[in-house]
Amino acid sequence: MLPRRALRSLLVAATALLGTTLLGPAAQATDPVDAAKALAAPGVPGANDWSCRPSAAHPRPVVLVHGTFADGTVNWIADSPALASRGYCVFALTYGAKAGVPVLRAIAPVADSAAQLSTFVDGVLAATGASQVDIVGHSQGGMMPRYYLKFLGGAAKVHTLVGLAPSNHGTTLDGLAVLAAQFPGATDILNSACPACADQVVGSDLLTRLNSGGDTVPGVSYTVIASRYDEVVTPYSGQFLSGSGVHNVTLQNLCATDISEHIAMAFDPVVLHETENALDPAHASRTTCLSHG
Repeated sequence: MLPRRALRSLLVAATALLGTTLLGPAAQATDPVDAAKALAAPGVPGANDWSCRPSAAHPRPVVLVHGTFADGTVNWIADSPALASRGYCVFALTYGAKAGVPVLRAIAPVADSAAQLSTFVDGVLAATGASQVDIVGHSQGGMMPRYYLKFLGGAAKVHTLVGLAPSNHGTTLDGLAVLAAQFPGATDILNSACPACADQVVGSDLLTRLNSGGDTVPGVSYTVIASRYDEVVTPYSGQFLSGSGVHNVTLQNLCATDISEHIAMAFDPVVLHETENALDPAHASRTTCLSHG
C-alpha cells in the first residue's frame, strides 16, 4: 500500500490530468503567445515573425485584420510585405470561422470575432514587449476592432485604428450580396450561416449598440479611408466616423483618377501610403496618385 503522502500526490496528479483531458486543448493554452499563434494567418509575406522586436522608429506592432469571407493570408498579401519592408513588426490573424462552413472566414458573430482579436493582440504584445499595437483593418476588419476597443478593454492596448472601407455604420443586403459574389460559395451561406453579415446590416442590434454614445473611445486615433466607388459598404459616407481623434479620408480627394472599389482598397498603393501616414504621422508626406506606400 502506498504511503498517504504518495497517494495524495498521485490523486492530485490524476485529478489534474483528468481535468486537462476533459477541458481539452483550448483550456490548456494559457500562454498568450501560443494562443495568438493559433490564430495567425499562414503564409502572409512579412507577417507573424514572433521574434520581431519593434524599433524606436516604429515602436508599435501593426495588426492586420481582414474582411468578411476573406482570411488574413489573402487579404494582406500586398500590404503586409510593404509595411514589413519599412521596419514595422507586422502580424496578421485569421478569425471568424463557423462550424460546418469551410474556407470562408469572418462570418461568425462580430462579438466572437472581437474576442479572438483580443486574444491575438494580447499575444502580440507579450511576444514583442510593446505596450500598444496599431490596427489596420479592411471592411468588417475596420469595424470589428471598434467592438474590441469599446467593450473588451482594447482601448488601452491600441494606439491607432486605420479602417479601409470599414462597415462602421453598416450596409445593405445588396451590398453584402455584391461582396459574396466575389467569394465562391459565399452567396449560398449569406443568409443562412453568416451571423457577421446580419451584424453588418444597417440598423442591426450590433451596430446600434456599437455606435450608441458615440463612434469613438478616448485615447485612440482613428483614420478611415473610403472610396466613392465602393459597391459593398454603401453609401460610402457611412464608413466615416464622428468624434475626436478622427481623420476621415475620401480616396478620390487624394487621387481623382483612382477608381478602386471595396476589395481593391486592401491592394491600392495610394491607400497604403495614406495608411502609413496614419501609422507614422510625424513623418507623413502628401499622398498623390504617384504615391506607392
